[in-house]
Amino acid sequence: MGVCGYFVVSWKCLVVLSFRLLFLVPPGLPVHSQGDSQTDNKVMDNITVRQGETVFLRCPQGDIVTHTAWLNRSSILYAGEDKWSVDPRVSLVTLNQEEFTIKIEDVDMTDEGPYICAVQTSRRPRTTSVHILIQVPPTIINLSKGIVVNEGSNVTLMCQASGKPEPSFTWKLLSPSGDLASEDEYLDIPSISRQRAGTYECTAVNDIATDVQTVEITVNYAPSVSEGRDVGVTLGQRGLLECEADAVPEADFEWYRDDRRIFNGFDGMEIEDAGQLSKLTFFNVSEADYGNYTCIAINKLGSSNTSFVLYEPGAVQDGNSGSMGTHVHTYTCLLLAILQFLLRF
Repeated sequence: MGVCGYFVVSWKCLVVLSFRLLFLVPPGLPVHSQGDSQTDNKVMDNITVRQGETVFLRCPQGDIVTHTAWLNRSSILYAGEDKWSVDPRVSLVTLNQEEFTIKIEDVDMTDEGPYICAVQTSRRPRTTSVHILIQVPPTIINLSKGIVVNEGSNVTLMCQASGKPEPSFTWKLLSPSGDLASEDEYLDIPSISRQRAGTYECTAVNDIATDVQTVEITVNYAPSVSEGRDVGVTLGQRGLLECEADAVPEADFEWYRDDRRIFNGFDGMEIEDAGQLSKLTFFNVSEADYGNYTCIAINKLGSSNTSFVLYEPGAVQDGNSGSMGTHVHTYTCLLLAILQFLLRF
């Protein structure tokens, strides 16, 4: 038999032997001889490598080696100097009497598994087996979209990630509080309040790296108007009433003089709305401008209102009722009663 024929026959035996070992033993566990005293088997420690890195597979040789090869599960990668693999990432590093080393660049999850170096010597064949473990950094692959809900609704956020080892998760409310919210893929917020609105951060972490993404929760609620302040303005001067409302979405404002609605430009008044604040401006206060005013803030969830009194400085105000001239009227009535009493005599 020629050298080439012997080579093919020998390799068929080695491949059959290697496959028998691979299928009899689960990946990652030591490979032992199954009663075949004709083969020496050596198990190397697992090689753990991160996705995208390069792994080197080294196999000791010897002076009496006639043929040698590296095999991966179902295929021969290298037979001596001859490359059998079509994968461009696999290449020969060293082949001499001491060692037979190949490398796999840019490793991925598909490269994980058992590898065998099969050596044919003049006395007996031997195998060296090793298991490659691939570690993969976490990547968040499924995250809840930003949502808009009404106050009191139940909210669930989801964050799922790939990675090896399997990632762990944490949820945190970044703004406004920064509180730790959950340590699970899912974040449940029952009966959400306006204080729980903001930016939520999901962190997926394993031994390799960390991935972080955020999601926004907007909570709608009805307007809440700050209590109005009575304002005293001298005749002919500029007057200003300010109405502030906290609401999501932002409120629309309406101004009323008693029961009559005021529109922009009405009787020399100007209405200016800017976000949460509405201003009613009097450019030249007249006697007719003094009186009671009401601001109403409205959005799709409800409304709220507050009242103001525009009065002339020097007039006495009743802080409880907010009505102009109450004390003056009481004082006048008292004088009239005294006068009537005196006229009886």
